[in-house]
Amino acid sequence: MRPYTACGGRTRPGVALDLLSRMTATGVRPRVPLGAEHTLALRLCAGAAVTVAELAGQLRLPAAVVKVLLSDLMEHGAVMAQSPRFPGGGSFAADDQSLLLAVLDGLRRRL
Repeated sequence: MRPYTACGGRTRPGVALDLLSRMTATGVRPRVPLGAEHTLALRLCAGAAVTVAELAGQLRLPAAVVKVLLSDLMEHGAVMAQSPRFPGGGSFAADDQSLLLAVLDGLRRRL
């Protein structure tokens, strides 16, 4: 029930965010009271830039819920997002075999 209440029952963020988007606090304080999860997410963004995926892990919430929380914070000007950058300047394509093979190789070495 906690994830549902953390984002007010919403399932989609108002702003499109990638799991690799890097979030940074702007220093602007939201003028409306926010929930505990919003406050913690904002605090985690106050140091170095952190990805949406990292925030989800630290908050122990599903990524979809964290995207809704971050979207709320963005609408209040409290955080800003930087889109992920990929080698070669393009966007990631699911058929990029070299990157997928490198990820697979790294996973095999860790297991």
